[in-house]
Amino acid sequence: MDYSTIIKAYDVRGVFPDDLDEEAAGRLGAAFAVFADADEVIVGHDCRMSSPPLREALIDGITAQGVDVRLIGEIPTDVLYYASGAMSLPGVVITASHNPARYNGLKFCKSGAAPVGADTGLEEIRVMAESGLDPAATVGTVREQDVTQGYVDHVISVTGADEISRLTVVADGGNGMAGAVLPRVFDRIEAELHGLYLEPDGTFPNHPADPLRPENLVDLLALVEQRRPDLGVAFDGDADRAFFVDDDAVPLPGSTTTAIIADWFLTQRPGSSIVHNLICSKAVPETVTAAGGVPVRTKVGHSYIKQVMAETGAVFGGEHSGHYYFKDNYRADSGIMAMLVLLRVLSEEGVPLSELRKRYEPYEQSGEINFVVRDIVQADAAVERAFEEYAVDRLDGLTVDLGDRWFNLRPSNTEPVLRLNVEGPTADAVDELVDQVSQIIKEGS
Repeated sequence: MDYSTIIKAYDVRGVFPDDLDEEAAGRLGAAFAVFADADEVIVGHDCRMSSPPLREALIDGITAQGVDVRLIGEIPTDVLYYASGAMSLPGVVITASHNPARYNGLKFCKSGAAPVGADTGLEEIRVMAESGLDPAATVGTVREQDVTQGYVDHVISVTGADEISRLTVVADGGNGMAGAVLPRVFDRIEAELHGLYLEPDGTFPNHPADPLRPENLVDLLALVEQRRPDLGVAFDGDADRAFFVDDDAVPLPGSTTTAIIADWFLTQRPGSSIVHNLICSKAVPETVTAAGGVPVRTKVGHSYIKQVMAETGAVFGGEHSGHYYFKDNYRADSGIMAMLVLLRVLSEEGVPLSELRKRYEPYEQSGEINFVVRDIVQADAAVERAFEEYAVDRLDGLTVDLGDRWFNLRPSNTEPVLRLNVEGPTADAVDELVDQVSQIIKEGS
């Protein structure tokens, strides 16, 4: 078992490769129990077919170190974060997020839902898992607890969702974990839910639970066109990520959602800091500044976002990939909370989302374009040389600002690819820059 590969994959995407087995889960459970240095660890899991045996192995590893387990059952990832924050306990959830059914993995958090990243414990966990740990003199116990009602109360309270008006929502759960809690949330608010694939099913029989791919939005878009709701939403497999669709069945980029929610927070808490990752549209920091807030730019990835939010006291953080983080949610991401805030905005504004979004979309974007290259370092260097006359930064990959246009080129942490994002004033300007960078990558690698 190559634990360095497992840990690398986890750090960015929260998932392990498909070679995670029960022995590895047990070793990682033991290592996390020692790393967390707590009397008790919260454990949850998603609906994948491999989750129950991995759960048992994980629990055996944790309890073998004399640490008790609080088992919270089959849950979305943000329920684990809620429980960790509310109980001040470290936790782990078994999930592979948006990845195919054959994958599975572990997401760790410290007490209070604090992230475990490359620089904050993953390497230590890897070393302990590889070397193995002797069992403790006593074995920990396992206690089951249903935290779902507390989670529903929490998300309603934090977002003020009881002020949402009688709107309609079409939600595609992708047979992932959103369906485990979403109906209970809508039982508490005025908005009406029309569900699609809300039954958790770890085989994902209808489509992969990865709404980042357009082909997985086809059924949602068709239902939105049919019912004409106020909002459409698609959740990924573990429901910590959400993608939104307006009343005209047009998807919102993650940057647009980030800007809308940031603007709303700044009406609630004037002058606050808002965190955004560096591939978000320039419209995000411009919106924050115009609203009197402080934009804070970060690397891509949940562990970076959460750390910077803690350092700056930011009330909200957003990523172009559909992750949205809330200070009042222990700085953890929640697709359901993002949905509730959008519904509050629509309730307060009284205009369709198709109209509201226009004020937050002054630029054109390419979307993420992936390049499989022979030599990532060589290709990256070739692009930097070609644009050396422009403003360049290396916060995360290569960002080049050409004034009216900009792009970011960054290596994937889980695949041998370079990811390109381009933004400009017009679609033609974006296409031109995409073609220019693409040609350099092909010639330079």
